[in-house]
Amino acid sequence: MSSQPAIVARGLVKRFKTGRSHIEVLKSVDFEALHGDVTMVMGPSGSGKSTLVACLSGLLKPDAGSVSAMGEDLWSYKSGKIDRFRLDHCGFIFQGFNLFPALTARQQVEVILKYKGFSPSEARRKAAVALTEVGLEMRMNQRPSELSGGEKQRVAIARALAKDPELLFADEPTSALDGENGQVVIKLLQRAAKQFGAAVICVTHDPRLESYADRVIHIEDGRILDDRRVVAGDATADHSHSQPALAGA
Repeated sequence: MSSQPAIVARGLVKRFKTGRSHIEVLKSVDFEALHGDVTMVMGPSGSGKSTLVACLSGLLKPDAGSVSAMGEDLWSYKSGKIDRFRLDHCGFIFQGFNLFPALTARQQVEVILKYKGFSPSEARRKAAVALTEVGLEMRMNQRPSELSGGEKQRVAIARALAKDPELLFADEPTSALDGENGQVVIKLLQRAAKQFGAAVICVTHDPRLESYADRVIHIEDGRILDDRRVVAGDATADHSHSQPALAGA
């Protein structure tokens, strides 16, 4: 597993226009994430946490600053190459699941693998393996309307993990789930980091997830207030508003 950061951002600024004025949502944010770590980005609604992840993952171009992902200067790419980078290296899990209504669970995973270049037979095999790993081996032929919320989220996770992503971004992945399903989801994210070496970056406001993190970052009003590594059993540790520590420091 590489000791080099999977992703490094420096001086990220993002503004949104509202009427005649601009609101600065990210205010010169520095960020790093390591392979094999689960990094939780926490903060109140409107704090900038989802905007940060969008800038880190190539979904939203920052107004200033840089993002180095897998050693590449992400925002020096043209949009088509950024799309390819996301397809090849990134997995995404959203709170809204983002499943295709007409496709079965297996087809939801297969379609991404085919885009990545796998043959139909290999895509089918890898999809079956991914769905089995998230406990859906008996539900592969069901469409979203036939699945519970927890099952839909597990399909979304299988789709993300089937690509073996080096970077896995999760935006409020447990917000629509009960406690038991939420625990299943975060354990799967943790396994992606620990067994497969992904850098997992998870936006959440759910304090129950802190105990599964290697690192917890608190962001508020577009600035990182607190950045700490979590020692096992340390979920209730005091949050000092210290200067952000760089990953691996």
